[in-house]
Amino acid sequence: MTTTILQFGATGQLAREMLLRSSGGVTIKALSRAEVDVTDAEAVARAIGETPDIDLVFNATAYAAVDKAQSEPDLAHAVNARGPAAMARACQARGVPLIHISTDMVFDGEKTGPYVETDATNPLHVYGASKLAGEQAVLEHCDRVLVARVSWLFSAFGQNFLQMMLKLADTQPLLKVVDDQRARPTASGDVAGFMLSQAQRLSRLPAGAPEWGLLHLVNDGVATRFEMAQAIFQLARPGQPLPPMQPVPTSAFPTPARRALNCELDTVKLRGVFGLTLRPWREALEDTIEDLNTASVNA
Repeated sequence: MTTTILQFGATGQLAREMLLRSSGGVTIKALSRAEVDVTDAEAVARAIGETPDIDLVFNATAYAAVDKAQSEPDLAHAVNARGPAAMARACQARGVPLIHISTDMVFDGEKTGPYVETDATNPLHVYGASKLAGEQAVLEHCDRVLVARVSWLFSAFGQNFLQMMLKLADTQPLLKVVDDQRARPTASGDVAGFMLSQAQRLSRLPAGAPEWGLLHLVNDGVATRFEMAQAIFQLARPGQPLPPMQPVPTSAFPTPARRALNCELDTVKLRGVFGLTLRPWREALEDTIEDLNTASVNA
């Protein structure tokens, strides 16, 4: 039996991984920004209400420019909060579940250990506040919703830390990388793989099932940005010396949006309710770099 997902977003790294990895058991109907503007509540409602034969709605859209959001708060909230709210209301009316992607940046990083789903939130900037508002809105308006918080996403697509490091190494004589921010780096492909593998199950779950609500969905293992950068070059350039790199504190890079230092998410619900653990981030990174190299060869 085929499960059909209506996906908002077609070009972002997670949206593209969903499309790339979907198989015969899952059909994805992806809507690009040109087809449906998620800030238009009526257009969102029409898309969900009128698209035939859908079992699940997946929101892969986001305003993700963390620093730019400081000067564009209304746009950030329109995309990250009001758009998802419209999706949730339409999903509730249609009787289909919603999967919504959120972020580790809803936390302030002051906790000593990893954050669990029930920890208090306290975003440090507009982007985090807009994502938190989106979480709250979808949980309020839809009784079958999964809010998956992810962290430090990387893939062979789009703009992310992996691709940025590889490009900077070709142009900068010395790479200065922060070493006091830590999180669980996460492959977009692994997030997509989880969503696709769980699509049929989630489409059939009733309201009130323990799977619904907040979920921390990250790869296994913790790293700092500096440690992740080291791993990138070790895996991308095996047998070669690492480029000149210098660990620096976050304060060395003043930004409009203040960054949390501890972004580590605990996966207690993923393990306990879903019975799953995503593989170690370094293993996922190695496969992603192979995908990136293959894409470069075939380009």
